Formats: sequence, structure tokens, C-alpha cells
Amino acid sequence: MRAVHRRTAPLLLAALAACAHAPTDASPAAPRATPAASSAGDPTAYFPLAVGNEWTWIDRSPQAGQGGTKRRTVRIVSRDAEGYFVDDARGALKVAHGCVQDRVRRVLCAPFDADRSWSSVVSETSTERYQIAATGLTTTVPAGTFAGCVLVRARTRAAEDAEMLLETTYAPGVGPVRIETFAVVNGRRIPQVQAELASYRTERTSR
Repeated sequence: MRAVHRRTAPLLLAALAACAHAPTDASPAAPRATPAASSAGDPTAYFPLAVGNEWTWIDRSPQAGQGGTKRRTVRIVSRDAEGYFVDDARGALKVAHGCVQDRVRRVLCAPFDADRSWSSVVSETSTERYQIAATGLTTTVPAGTFAGCVLVRARTRAAEDAEMLLETTYAPGVGPVRIETFAVVNGRRIPQVQAELASYRTERTSR
């Protein structure tokens, strides 16, 4: 199982690449409005990228144990010469060919149609396969209640009888609001990482 667990890291970092330790929770509120339909072809409608954007997460992973939940905040601090928005956790994302992508994978691709799929070859032996598993979801996390969310599911083979599964829920105008990873061994899901958005500060993507 140790080999399977190591495959969690690149998938999780892809989802958190633009998303540090903050002390406050936001209380759940009424569902936030969804963006206009004209944003359907723009991946940044669900993952806004701009210098200063910031996401704070509550880590509810089983590995947290009895030590209580941990908070992790990531803030976009610059934009490099290649157009990548670089964060203070050394992640980098940009928009290209209708997708939000890091330096090796496409994380989120428009249009946001259920069952739409794409893949990214991240090494000679590893391919990540993505699918929009659901649209129009209402999701409640500590940062609030968000309408019009999309659920993206990513899979990568970890062993002959095992794979890593990443499920990321994106809210319009916000970005990822819930992230869960599982090791799937012989068809059985084993929870690895669970994170929920506690607070955020976002602006529209800089062009």
C-alpha cells in the first residue's frame, strides 16, 4: 500500500496548485450564484487565476489522526514569463487550449459537460485520465454553500490491481472547494486525503 500512497501526491498537488495556515472559518451561507452561461467555455470560470488569489483549506484526512484538523493556505504570488501563475507552495498554473494546466497535466478543461473526458501523460509509465463526473451540484463546505458546482474525477494506475482516484469539486468563481483522494485496491476505496475550503479570496483571471 505504501507504493499506492505515494501516487497521491502529484494528483493532490495538481488540484491544490493555486489554492497557507489561517485562523478563521467562514460560516455556511446561502448558495452563491453561478456565472453566466457565456462562461461555460472558460475553465477559469471554475478556477480563477490572478496574483493575490488565496485559498485556505481544512485538512480532514484520516492521517491527521487525533491531532485535530490542519489548515493550509496557498496564495498566488507572481506570474512568470511563460504565463504561469506561481503560488507560495511552488505550484504553477496557466490557461492554455481551453484548460487550466500545470507544467505536466491538464487539471480542468472546458466546456463543462457531464461525461466530458481528457487525459494527461505525466511520465513514460503514467497517464492520468480525467472526467467531468457531475454538473449543477450544490456543495456545502466551511467556506459556504455553492451552487452550480462541477465534480471532476481523475484516475491513475498505481499497480496491477490498484489505482489512485482524485475527486475535486469546483465552484464557479471560487475554484476547488472539496478535494478527496482514494486508493482503490481490488475495487475497494481506501480514503487517503480529504480537504475542504475554509476561506478564499479570488479575483477574475488576469489575461
